Amino acid sequence: MLEQIKQNFTLRPSWMNAVMLFCLYMTFIYLPWDVFIKPLAIDQEVWFGIVFYGWLAKLGGILHWLIYGAGAYGLWQMKSWVHPWIVIYIFQIAYSMGIWGFLSGDGGAAWIGPAIGSIFLILAWGFYQKRDLFINN
Repeated sequence: MLEQIKQNFTLRPSWMNAVMLFCLYMTFIYLPWDVFIKPLAIDQEVWFGIVFYGWLAKLGGILHWLIYGAGAYGLWQMKSWVHPWIVIYIFQIAYSMGIWGFLSGDGGAAWIGPAIGSIFLILAWGFYQKRDLFINN
């Protein structure tokens, strides 16, 4: 089994493996805690640069859980359907970081958000460029 895992990691570049591991972490560790254990009073989720609280955050957490679960599975299997969606989702994160920076009202976030967003733009471009790694199934 360990040999199969090692072999699976050779299917993609190391940066893509890091994204897959992040998706696995979000799917099996963070989001179950976020949805089921994190108190409603402090729950927050960000979508398109807008912060949601309370029950809307819990619903957003469930949607995030589905997205990261699909990303983990799609990257593990290198499914062709995950390629366009991961590019779009990472681009959405880049957009969200930029918008969040300006909407937060914090002077530091006004430049930190777009700076982090630019990292996600590079990541989205990397996925776009590697579309030939995703198999048709």
